[in-house]
Amino acid sequence: MPTASGHSTAIRAKKVIGTPVKSTSGDKIGVVEDLVLDKLSNSILFAVVGFGGVLKMGEKFHPLPWAVLDYDEDEDAYVVPYTEEELKAAPSDTLEELTRNDGIAYRDQSYAFYRVDQYWT
Repeated sequence: MPTASGHSTAIRAKKVIGTPVKSTSGDKIGVVEDLVLDKLSNSILFAVVGFGGVLKMGEKFHPLPWAVLDYDEDEDAYVVPYTEEELKAAPSDTLEELTRNDGIAYRDQSYAFYRVDQYWT
């Protein structure tokens, strides 16, 4: 099914992972490191955006609701309406902790922090 711009609404995970994430002012914030999927509801729990490390050491992993990532073809990046400072204050953890107990705790925290409508209610 095409979107308003004529693109398909389907996207392969390998095209998302590794894509830069930028603020609306164009500053690079990080990179999509992974997607966490809910197999039961067929939904994306959240995208994992990594930033803040040097050569992957000390990097923080932030769960962002999929709905806040807006792909900008001209930027070849996902654009989010947050600054790096706002994201630094957001929930973050290791990849293992983000997915512990099916990732529900971080899904709930991230949707609350970013004030995004909960798709599961």
